[in-house]
Amino acid sequence: MSDEPTRDGGRPCPVCETPMYHRHCKYVCPAHGVVYDCSDTFY
Repeated sequence: MSDEPTRDGGRPCPVCETPMYHRHCKYVCPAHGVVYDCSDTFY
């Protein structure tokens, strides 16, 4: 498993709808930074 973020159009950011990428148990929006981490419940 790679430590590189995946940038394949993941979940949309709840603020701006930009596809987020997953990295180290976090979902990161390119515009807003970390939006969710693995302790959050969503979708």
